[in-house]
Amino acid sequence: MKNEYNNAMTQSKKAENVRDVIRYLRKFKDAVVVIYLDDKTIGSTLFSSHIRDIALLHQAGLKVVIIPGARTRIDEVLSGAKIDWTYKDNIRITNDEAMPLVKMAAFDVTNTIMTNLAANGITAVIGNWVRARAKGVLSGVDFGTAGEIDKLDTESVRTVLKDGFIPLFPCIGWSSTGRPYNISSVILANQIAVELKADKLFFVTGDNPGIISQGQIVPAMNIEEADEYISKNPEETAILKLARTACSKGVNRAHIVDGNIDGVLLTEIFSDLGSGTMIYTSNYGKIRPMEQNDIPSVLALMRPFIESGKLLPRTEGDIAAAIKDYCVYEFDGGVRACASLHFYEDGQAEIAAIAVDEAFSHMGIGFKMVDNLISLAKEAKAKTVFIMTTQAADWFEKLGFKEDSIESLPQARKAIWTPERGSKAYRLFITPQL
Repeated sequence: MKNEYNNAMTQSKKAENVRDVIRYLRKFKDAVVVIYLDDKTIGSTLFSSHIRDIALLHQAGLKVVIIPGARTRIDEVLSGAKIDWTYKDNIRITNDEAMPLVKMAAFDVTNTIMTNLAANGITAVIGNWVRARAKGVLSGVDFGTAGEIDKLDTESVRTVLKDGFIPLFPCIGWSSTGRPYNISSVILANQIAVELKADKLFFVTGDNPGIISQGQIVPAMNIEEADEYISKNPEETAILKLARTACSKGVNRAHIVDGNIDGVLLTEIFSDLGSGTMIYTSNYGKIRPMEQNDIPSVLALMRPFIESGKLLPRTEGDIAAAIKDYCVYEFDGGVRACASLHFYEDGQAEIAAIAVDEAFSHMGIGFKMVDNLISLAKEAKAKTVFIMTTQAADWFEKLGFKEDSIESLPQARKAIWTPERGSKAYRLFITPQL
């Protein structure tokens, strides 16, 4: 019986994963996705796999823009020519003699991307869409051929995307007189995403798997959380700062992902949490009232909690009959948590049916759901809120609930309590006691 249950749960999870992919395909059709590939990723054994995945994204209807990093290749070419360079604030400083070689190396890398896309049946275009100016002399340091972005020809890029091609951007910009400058690929990717109002910006790197806190990758951070992390870790957050800036300027989401993981782009786009860190604005997840078409998803959420004895069994009819009492937590159109609030005639309210998708349990969604329902109970002038639990007493105590007697329950709720199940009552007073 246990094996049958495990097999059923595995199949259910597989089905839900397929539903996620279909949902995201619909959501991101025609979406603009800007992808920065660092030089370590381009030089890795997984490079061809990443290009294949990018080709699949393009074929699925996403509008892809690629900005490759070329630091390693530029180092090789300059070293071969015995030309010295230095770095200041992570910016390469060279003289005019080096610039033709820098440009050649940057286009070498970009051509590598183009060739591999062609092998997957995808046509890419390299263009001179970046107007640049000299970085100049700052604090007495002459930055030589290093440049800054002055203007992007986004209209031409949009035309290329509309025509079904992938635009490629080497890390080179040109002045109004045609003079080339070496510009930062990551800054270029950030600026392109902002000006194209991209739906997604990816930083795919070989040495930055995402934001790590307490030994674990943080799957998602809103802008406020990113600001807090940056303030505490100012030396580790160059890409996070760019991702945060992009989101604050209109990019829907920015992702920092590990180029050492096969399929990382696909899992990050076609699942709710992916495998890296996503930076987002506050509209990523939301609590809303349950709708009729949410019931199958809610039943699927509840199933493992019912099987483990944490929740009472509920049927589709049970939920439909009380649908006005329920709320759900939605991520990108997918229901990932649910809860309900039932009112009784004596001024008591009950929070029940709390279920959170296990993959999202670390994100504090359960607390948000309970906090929202407490607020609704206050608005309705309820005197107290209670919950019934068999296995989550510690969690509710952290939220301020205190154990109470079964006799304190409303008569209607007390009538369905059974000693066999042995649920305990926990209560929170939300209006002052006289």
